[in-house]
Amino acid sequence: MKKVIFLVDMQSFYASVEKADNARIQNKPVIVAGDPERRSGIILAACPLAKKFGVKTAEPLWEAKRKCPEAVIVRPRMKRYIEVSYQITQIVEQFTDLVEVFSIDEQFLDVTGSQRLFGEPLTIAKKIQTAVMEGTGVYSRIGIGPNKVLAKIACDAFAKKNRDGIFQLDHSNMKEQMWPLPIGKMFGVGSRMVHHLERLGIQKIGHLAQFPVHILKKRWGINGEVLWQTANGINYSPVTPHTHENQKAIGHQITLPRDYRTIEEIKVILLELSEEVAQRVRAKNYRGNTVSVGVRGADFENPTGFHRQVKLTSPTNFGMDIFKAAFKLFCAHWDRLPIRSAGITLSQLQPADSYQLNLFDFSMRKEELNQAMDVIRSKYGQTAIVRASSLTKSGQVFDRAEKIGGHYK
Repeated sequence: MKKVIFLVDMQSFYASVEKADNARIQNKPVIVAGDPERRSGIILAACPLAKKFGVKTAEPLWEAKRKCPEAVIVRPRMKRYIEVSYQITQIVEQFTDLVEVFSIDEQFLDVTGSQRLFGEPLTIAKKIQTAVMEGTGVYSRIGIGPNKVLAKIACDAFAKKNRDGIFQLDHSNMKEQMWPLPIGKMFGVGSRMVHHLERLGIQKIGHLAQFPVHILKKRWGINGEVLWQTANGINYSPVTPHTHENQKAIGHQITLPRDYRTIEEIKVILLELSEEVAQRVRAKNYRGNTVSVGVRGADFENPTGFHRQVKLTSPTNFGMDIFKAAFKLFCAHWDRLPIRSAGITLSQLQPADSYQLNLFDFSMRKEELNQAMDVIRSKYGQTAIVRASSLTKSGQVFDRAEKIGGHYK
C-alpha cells in the first residue's frame, strides 16, 4: 500500500482561536500582536479579513494599523493557544495513531493504514476538517502527499489557496504543479539559500530537480543532495509521534524591552537566561556539553551581533556553569555596541543519570542545591526564589514568568 501523509495546518491559528472564543469579533478583521511598548509589537497572526487589507504576519503593528484602521487588536494568549493545539492533536488522533506535532498549528499524519476505516485520502481530509471545525471552531488546510516533504509543499503552496483547503501532490502531478514554483517556495529553502541557488541559475524548483546532483553535493555536501531529493519529491523520513522526546539542544532567547549598553546590565540577563536553560535541562533529565551565546545589535540599518559556542570540560546542567562559559564567550566577542536581544543554548545533551565524576567541581553539592531550588519553584512559582541581580532594573525574570514562548499567557 502506498504511503499517504497529511500535513494539517490551522488557518491564521491565533486569530482563529480568538474569533472562535469571541462571537462579537467573528465578522471583523482580527490581528494578534505583541506589546509595542516592550518592543514586541509584531503581527503574530492576522485573520483572512485583515489579510485582504494587506496585513502580513511579522510586520510591525503600526504598519498593520495603517493598512487596516478598523482591525480589532488582540494581545496573544499563549496558554489558550497551546490548549487548543493539544485539543486538535486529540481530534486528529481519532483518525490515526501516527501523529507528529510539527509546530503549534501544524501536524503530520500518516493515514496509510486508516483508509480501510475512513475511506480515500480526500474523504479522510474532509472528515478531519469537519471534526476540527466542530471541536474548536478553527478552519484547517490539508496537504496530501506520499511523504512529508510533498505533503508540506502541497499544503503551503496549494491547499492554503484552494477554496476547499485540500490539495494532493504526488509524483503524477509534481512536474506540472510543483516544478514551476519559485525556488523559495520549496520546503527547506530559506532566503540565504535562495540567493546561493539563484547565483547558480536555479530560479525554480524544476531547475533544482534537473541540476547535476554531484555539483550540489560538492558545494553543500549531504545538504546539497537533500535539496535535490526534495525538488524531486524524495523523502524517507517517517511520521514519528515521539520526535520531540529526544532533544539535541535546549535554549532561551529574549528580546529586551530597551537597548542594553553596559556589561553590568547584560551580565544580569545572561545569568537569568543561563538559570532558565539549566532548569529546563534538569527537568528533561539531561546534561549538556556545549554552551552557545547569540546576541543581536540594536541598529536595524547596520545589523551587528554574533553567535559563538564553546565545549565544556564536562557535561553540566547547573546555571552558574552555563553562565560562566556564556559570559566568557560574550566578553570575548562583544563589539561594545548596544544589544537588542540575547540567547543562550546548551547542546550535545545526554542523559543526566550517568556522567564522569570530577573530583574538583563539587557536583553533588551543586546538584542538591539545584534540586532544592527546583522544588521551591515548582511548588511556589518561578519567582519564588531569584538571584539578587534580578531585582535590579536590568532583570527580566518577573516579566518572563508571566509569559509562555515570549508572550503573555
